[in-house]
This record gives sequence, C-alpha cells and structure tokens, in this order.
Amino acid sequence: MLQLMRAGRTPPGKDFVGRASILGNLKTMAIEFIDLKAQLRSIRAPVNERIQKVLDHGQFILGPEVSEMERRLEAYTGANHCVSVGSGTDALLIALMALGVGPGDEVITTPFTFVATAEMIVLLGATPVFVDVEPDTCNIDAELIEAAITPRTKAIMPVSLYGQTADMDEINTVAAKHGLAVIEDAAQSFGAEYRSRKSCNVSAIGCTSFFPSKPLGCYGDGGAIFVSDSKLAETMRELRVHGQESRYYHTRIGVGGRMDTLQCAVILAKLDTFDWEVDERIRIGRIYRDMVAEIPGIQAPIVRNDRTCVWAQFTIQTDRREEIVQSLKEVGVPTAVHYPIPLHEQPAYKSAVRLAGTLRVSEKVSRRVLSLPMHPYLDEMTMQSIVHALGKAAQR
Repeated sequence: MLQLMRAGRTPPGKDFVGRASILGNLKTMAIEFIDLKAQLRSIRAPVNERIQKVLDHGQFILGPEVSEMERRLEAYTGANHCVSVGSGTDALLIALMALGVGPGDEVITTPFTFVATAEMIVLLGATPVFVDVEPDTCNIDAELIEAAITPRTKAIMPVSLYGQTADMDEINTVAAKHGLAVIEDAAQSFGAEYRSRKSCNVSAIGCTSFFPSKPLGCYGDGGAIFVSDSKLAETMRELRVHGQESRYYHTRIGVGGRMDTLQCAVILAKLDTFDWEVDERIRIGRIYRDMVAEIPGIQAPIVRNDRTCVWAQFTIQTDRREEIVQSLKEVGVPTAVHYPIPLHEQPAYKSAVRLAGTLRVSEKVSRRVLSLPMHPYLDEMTMQSIVHALGKAAQR
C-alpha cells in the first residue's frame, strides 16, 4: 500500500464506485490472467539460444540439457537428487510407484486440489484418504492427519496450494512417528520457502510441475521429483524409462516418463531470471493483499509468517462469486476458479476414496474461491485497476 501512496496513487478506500476513468480503461486494457508473452519478451534471446543448441546437437531425448537442468535444480532446492519427468502428474505417479504404493494401500491427502493428486493414487489401485483443509490457506489441516492413519496407510501427500506450503514440519513429525513417507505435491510452489527451506526439499520426496503457467514453467509438459535418498532416486530414474536398469534390461514395471530435452532447455533459460521473478511475485502479492483486504465482503489470501508464497494463483474468497465473476468479465478482468468441486464430490471419485471425518471446510471454500490475474510482470496500475473493479463488483 505504501508503494501506491508514494507513487501518488490513492488506495482503494471505501469509495469503489469512483475513479470511473480507471474502470473505463479496463475495457480497453488487454489484461492477461498469466502473462507468458511479457515473460518471453524479456528472455527471448536466451530461450532462442538454448532451443537452437538442442536443434543443432539433435539429442532430443535425455540430451545434455536434461542432466544440466537437474544439477541446477538440485543446487537451487538443496535436495541431493532431482529426477526430471514428463509432467507434474508423472512426478506424483513415479514417486508413489517408487514407494511401492499399490492395491490395499492408503495415501492421506487433501480433497481440495487438482485431480492429478488423487488420480495417481487411484490408478495404482490404492485409496486416497481425504483430510479437510484450513479455511484461510486452503492447505491440508495438519492437526487432522494423525487421526486418519490406519495400518493400511503408506504415505501422506500434502499439496502446497496456490504457491504456499502446508505445515510441513508438523506433517513430517506425524509421518516419522508412524513410519510413513511424505510426498509434497509442490506443483504450484516451486520457489517458495518454508522455514528457510525451499519447497520440494521439505519432506522425503517433493514433486513439482513445469506446466507453462506454473511459477517455473516450460513450453509444454514437464516436471521433476526431488529426493535425498540415493536408492529412491535410482529407482525413480529407472521407472521413468519403463523400469529399465540398462538398455533393454527391465528390472521393474515402469512408465514412459522422461522430460524432453527441449523443455529442459527452456527451463535452463528461465532459471537465470527466476530469482527475480520469485521476488516480484512476493512483492506483488503483498501489495495485492493489502489492497484487496480493504474491500468489504472479500477475504484476502493469507501467508503464514514462517513461509513465503510464490502465488501460482492469487485466490480470494467471497460469498458472491458468480456475480463478481460476471461483473469483472464485463470490464475485461479475467478470473478462474481453483477449484469449484472438491475431489470427494467428483463423480469418478465418490466410490474410490475414504473420507477422514467431515470435509465441510473443503466444501465451503470450493464455493467461495476466486483467482485474479497474477504473474511477475503485473504492474501496480493494472493491479489497482483490477482491485477497483473488484471493489465495485463487491458493492453491487
């Protein structure tokens, strides 16, 4: 808020129907929900150079950029091993397979997440056990996990939703007490920190996605698994190439889960500016939250004091979501809902999961969450315009 005031701009205050010029300008502004084009304009030369290098050497599968990227990501996170894979979904699947998760097993996780989290558990014949979430962060409620553990529990899979980790130390403590592995589904939180440790290196296994819209994204599908146990890492490397220990010698059932060399090249080009982008996400998120918090009827997102958020989504809560979505659409502000239906209410999963108690919070937030435009190239004037439009919509 201070940045806006020092720049001579007025904070939203209570009079949201004023400043007609700002709202009028929104109709002519091309607001991007996530502006990948602005990012490319700033890094086009290194991206082109990296891609051209791959085209020249022609090693499109497991080329030198793959191991180079893995080494750089190991250094970034502090994990001993990075295993690149074909997508964030592949990362979850291979991590579960490496732990031997299968029929009869249970994996404790959250129902308020993208479907891939539970999908991989079910595909392996295991059962997702859903624990409710916190009402403010929408992350799994760590205090409810221990009561959900049974003799069939094989792992705990918290999701670092919207770019902020869950209470990982508390979850790791419960897991250690019961001899369980913890897999952080960090598809949305690469670059975030938890008590001075990087997301993806705050549990036994961390899985992330490089889908284009993620905080660190490539130009297609891609993902990575982070692990400090060397034996597990070797198992994962074999699993990603059809369970192959050496050429045409298969020691286990695996999948085709390699990350393309070209996509690794894109990540390498982006890594040089990634620290700046993370800093910008944190700065923009702080200003955004201060502005949104002043609007009656809008619940601003919360970031815990012991962690950072990289804002894969900037998600508010409101009881008037549909009306606000329509009002913002009318003035050219794009929105999205992450996620409108919790997984235990999805037709494909109703009979495939176990509920650990009531999931009232998950059900409530699914009706209230609304994501606004967010990316590291979002300027303060556009932010202010979006928030004024939101304030006017909330007053209708």
